[in-house]
Amino acid sequence: MAVGPLAGLRVLEMGQLLAGPFTGAILGYFGAEVIKVEPPGGDPIRGWRVLDDEGTSFWWRSLGRNKKCITLDLREEQGRALASRLAARADVLIENFSPGVMERWGMGPERMRELNPGLVYARISGYGQDGPYAGRPGFASVCEGLSGFRYLNGHPGEAPVRPNLSIGDTIAALHAALGIMMALRARDSSPEATGQVIDVALYESMFNLMEAVVPEFSGAGVVREPAGTTVTGIVPTNTYRCADGRFVVIGGNGDSIFRRLMEGIGRTDLATDPELAGNAGRVRREREIDAAIAAWCTARDCPEVLRQMEASRVPAGPIYSVRDMFSDPHFRARGLFEQVEINGKPLEIPALMPRLAGTPGSTQWPGGQVGSHTDEVLREVLGLEAAEIAALRAAGVV
Repeated sequence: MAVGPLAGLRVLEMGQLLAGPFTGAILGYFGAEVIKVEPPGGDPIRGWRVLDDEGTSFWWRSLGRNKKCITLDLREEQGRALASRLAARADVLIENFSPGVMERWGMGPERMRELNPGLVYARISGYGQDGPYAGRPGFASVCEGLSGFRYLNGHPGEAPVRPNLSIGDTIAALHAALGIMMALRARDSSPEATGQVIDVALYESMFNLMEAVVPEFSGAGVVREPAGTTVTGIVPTNTYRCADGRFVVIGGNGDSIFRRLMEGIGRTDLATDPELAGNAGRVRREREIDAAIAAWCTARDCPEVLRQMEASRVPAGPIYSVRDMFSDPHFRARGLFEQVEINGKPLEIPALMPRLAGTPGSTQWPGGQVGSHTDEVLREVLGLEAAEIAALRAAGVV
């Protein structure tokens, strides 16, 4: 079995659905022992979207990979006591319940610090643990809107567009994983070896993607507006339809790249126009430039467009569906798909990034059944005897 860079790290994952579980998936992929606590019925995401022959979400096989799945009824005092004992033996606790839930269960950061001073306690919520919005329900879709992200995503004058993904949850999970690693670094370099709380808010994680939006407004009073398939103030970079109905993205916004692009599409007049030599001039004539590129693309099939862009050394690429990804040799060469087995049937799930040359991550097993590791964890981590586990099961605690 491969050993990742986080081997020896024990993580207790609490909470459901996406942000917390994806954080745990990242850490588990790179070698951490991730103990996932689920209610007796399992994480709801096991039943979301497309299901396999067992009625289990294909998504779960990816999101639950490398995790030791245990069930604890946290509504019961015994269940909470067991979870607290596990936290006392963990390096990291991840939770994405509404603010205040863990405190009501007697598992808030202050209580956990008494049991385990070195615990890194990662909290993920919609709006953070304090402030006037902390108590609001915080789904990713709503938080993406508050963050400013949705305002910019779409076409002028139309309703903002949502990417068909829970991007707010995923971006929050990346921030949580980064925060956890920084907190572990601080703990392990401190003589006191104390942990700390990481407060990740979904809306703040998306806010972190806003690039120059804030200083442009503060310094110049400029509100960046949605720009459809373009990017405000950078020309040309857009999506173009080809003769075969497929779309390509062409980024010709570097000065020398722009000249090569215009020469490649037969518009030497634009390539040599001194007003278009810099980005500022191209922004003023954006419509003219886009119309020229669009006219050239609509007269050619996608492969021909891409061949010419490659010959002209202009960044360009197709808009891919997952079917396109599966047949692309570069995706295969880079190892972006990992094959697991579910009841004797192969299933491909995505590899997780980043790619580490010396200590790479890997999928050791796909997301398992509800409670598949309960006995193992209670026995090996907490030292419970078989009779004790049987009694807990009979009482409905596990």
